[in-house]
Amino acid sequence: MFLREIKVNFKSFLIWLSVLIGIFLVVFLIYPHMFNKENMEMFDEMMAMFPEEVLKAFNMDIASIDTVFGWIKTEGFIFVLLIIGCYASILGSNILLKEESDKTIEYLNSLPITRSKIVLNKFLCGICYVVLMVLGLSIFNYFGLILSDNFDHRSYLLLSITPLFSSLVFFSLSMFLATFTHKTKKMLGISLGIVFISYILQTIASLSNNVSFLKYFSIFTLADTRYVITNSALNMNIIFISIILTILFLGLTLIRYNKKELI
Repeated sequence: MFLREIKVNFKSFLIWLSVLIGIFLVVFLIYPHMFNKENMEMFDEMMAMFPEEVLKAFNMDIASIDTVFGWIKTEGFIFVLLIIGCYASILGSNILLKEESDKTIEYLNSLPITRSKIVLNKFLCGICYVVLMVLGLSIFNYFGLILSDNFDHRSYLLLSITPLFSSLVFFSLSMFLATFTHKTKKMLGISLGIVFISYILQTIASLSNNVSFLKYFSIFTLADTRYVITNSALNMNIIFISIILTILFLGLTLIRYNKKELI
């Protein structure tokens, strides 16, 4: 069944990965021509006009975008986190529900396989594709950076891992929430809503200390790129929390799916 799930979800995986690679391919091709000495002086003057809180929200207070790697550390990883987060959330919301919408759940129920095994196989498939998405983009960007400019290899490798910590939670949470409905369109809106609300909360939390507590309600807090940039290390507490939340939502999914009335 695991191989069946890999085959079924392979096409959508390629589409999402191609979109991400396409975005960064354009960046690698045009970025060196956008930021010459004259443009950088104008850009530095413009950046000086922004409040420190705004720069902090995009990591621009600790990283300059005068190189491709600098852009990746700031705006670039926002794209990565959002797009991979959306992919993981949509995958989690659909991977169980599509059996009901495609009317294939009756076929699965006729097989000598338990509901728990169905969930576990789909969960492992989703985890594999989220990891492959992060890995595929990381490899492409790594070679793109080698051809573009000098960069800190260790810092990049650590940064490239961070999307995993938020995306796996998005995937497992969406998978759990999907057990409460039978409609894929409804779950699509919910799953994307969770991603964008998390991003908004994370952005607002970084703008002022008065609302910094909002970061604890954002899943993107688990992808702590700022910590990696400033410390050249991963936050082990974040990794532990991500693993615990992923396992927790998997457990809740198993409980709910075994009780759910399937169409």
